[in-house]
Amino acid sequence: MMPLSMVKEGEANTIRKVGGKEETRRFLENLGFVTGGTVTVISEMGGNIIVNIKDSRVAIGKDMANKIMVS
Repeated sequence: MMPLSMVKEGEANTIRKVGGKEETRRFLENLGFVTGGTVTVISEMGGNIIVNIKDSRVAIGKDMANKIMVS
């Protein structure tokens, strides 16, 4: 397992755990970051990571990406 921020671009990964405070976890779950879901990093720009999740593109900060564990 590793944080989403360490994933290579274009690699599909399965979300294993979403960490952080309850508020943060709920926010990420509303965006589609749920355990068992598939996430693909599209690109990284200026500390933000753009990912493809549930057929949507979402940009999250590196601090948020560090709370999402994938494998």
